[in-house]
Amino acid sequence: MVKIAILIREETSHKCTGKGCLKSFNQKTESFARYQGTDIELVGFFHSGGDLDYKLQKMKEAGVEIIHVSTCMRAKYEGYAELVQRIGKDFDVIGYTHGSTEGKKVATLSVTGKISLVSKS
Repeated sequence: MVKIAILIREETSHKCTGKGCLKSFNQKTESFARYQGTDIELVGFFHSGGDLDYKLQKMKEAGVEIIHVSTCMRAKYEGYAELVQRIGKDFDVIGYTHGSTEGKKVATLSVTGKISLVSKS
């Protein structure tokens, strides 16, 4: 089973229900379509505020292998590229959750290669 977390933008979390990210995760569509035929578990759904290093350490301890950086982070977080690279030191990173593969203003960045998805038989 592949353990996944979703990182969302703190400011957006004040008004967003997470519906778009969770719908895509549950239906294995959009950025989560890559997991068709694979058992996945959502271990964390957390925002970028507070002590992010602590949160990332907790995700590592929980066995998270892949972090999806939410579409709102791609669109509105100034340090998006640096964040993806930072998280990519310890996790595979998919740079969006739902909506267009490419952003309107910011290109989607991902760091992958650490995790090999194995389809369930």
